[in-house]
Amino acid sequence: MSSPSEHSPLLPNGANHPSDSSFLSRARAAIKAENEPSYINSFKFFVFGSWLNILLIFLPLSFLSHHLNWDAALRFSFSFIAIIPLAKLLGTATEQMSGKLGQTLAGLMNASFGNAVEIIVGIAALFQDQLVIVQNSMLGSILSNILLVLGCSFIGAGTRERESNFQVTAAQASSSLMTLACITLIIPAAYNTLKGNSSVPASTIPSDGVRTGINPDRFDGLLVISRGTAVLLLGVYILYLYFQLRSHSYLFQAQDEGDLEEAEMNLVSAGVALAAVTVITSFCADYLVASIEEFADRYHIPKPFIGLILLPIVANAAEHVTSVWMAMKGQMELTIGICVGSSIQIATFVVPLLVIIGWMSHHELTLFFANFETITFFASVFLVNTLIQDGKSNYMEGVMLITLYLVIALAFWVS
Repeated sequence: MSSPSEHSPLLPNGANHPSDSSFLSRARAAIKAENEPSYINSFKFFVFGSWLNILLIFLPLSFLSHHLNWDAALRFSFSFIAIIPLAKLLGTATEQMSGKLGQTLAGLMNASFGNAVEIIVGIAALFQDQLVIVQNSMLGSILSNILLVLGCSFIGAGTRERESNFQVTAAQASSSLMTLACITLIIPAAYNTLKGNSSVPASTIPSDGVRTGINPDRFDGLLVISRGTAVLLLGVYILYLYFQLRSHSYLFQAQDEGDLEEAEMNLVSAGVALAAVTVITSFCADYLVASIEEFADRYHIPKPFIGLILLPIVANAAEHVTSVWMAMKGQMELTIGICVGSSIQIATFVVPLLVIIGWMSHHELTLFFANFETITFFASVFLVNTLIQDGKSNYMEGVMLITLYLVIALAFWVS
């Protein structure tokens, strides 16, 4: 017969068997706190973590050239180059914060700040009544992502394998949403063509409120269509986030995720860095937009070319490099997510957001694009959908995408 001591607890009330979940939670918290990067290490990583940060030398030059009223070419060029490392820093701070907030909050963070430069440049141009720049830069960001960046990524992946595979269902869902966004931009153009007598975009309306070349009744209709569509697209985008992050998240997971990268910044440092860089970027974007008019007139560079080609390239420079690098490592799901996903963010989140901000601030931004821009957008989305619907890619498909992008750039150069 066994003694009572053989079955009696060594400590009363199960104290020798603490709750596993509570104990593990405290242990993980202690380990996490011990391994948390210090503020100094966080700062060093943020400032010296990329060779691209060398270009931060153009940041003070951007401020000086603006306040000392240097030549328009210098003001434009310095602000243009300064935004490149700032875009990279915004991405770094967002990535470091996302890694500590969990999957859902990380997705919301990336959705909100993934295209922070485009939002900042768009708001700066909107408040300066540069509505042509707002529309062209948004459309240019979409085109650069789905044509230039995706094309370069397909070619980069082609240097690794003869043919690359990716999740078909996720790619088709993303491309279908892009098609929806494309259709919503075609409808205002169709309305203007059928109901109005002018092909002049609503964005050409001067700041004094004179609606040049547009029937006032038709313009009011375009405003109603644009603002209603913007609200609906924001709702669709929220549902898409839920689809991507929760209900069908398995479709968007990489086939080979590899090892998770260790955080290089603590949460407070990343948050402060994100706020500071956002403010600095807003100043640079304001200086850049303010110099476009004079720069374009003095050096005979078409404003549509600046908005559609130059601004999107600089705003997405760091993102472009990341996409190509991921493709060369065989992470095609991540590549598709960066290229097509970023375009979806712009088309269904950033553009509607700017329309609503314009609505609230009495800047009459619409979703009406001229026929040429509308046809260009439709042709680009059609080609991308055709190429990714089989879930495979090769370098020749990348060449096709880049060729179309160069043709579009050439067309806007002579426009």
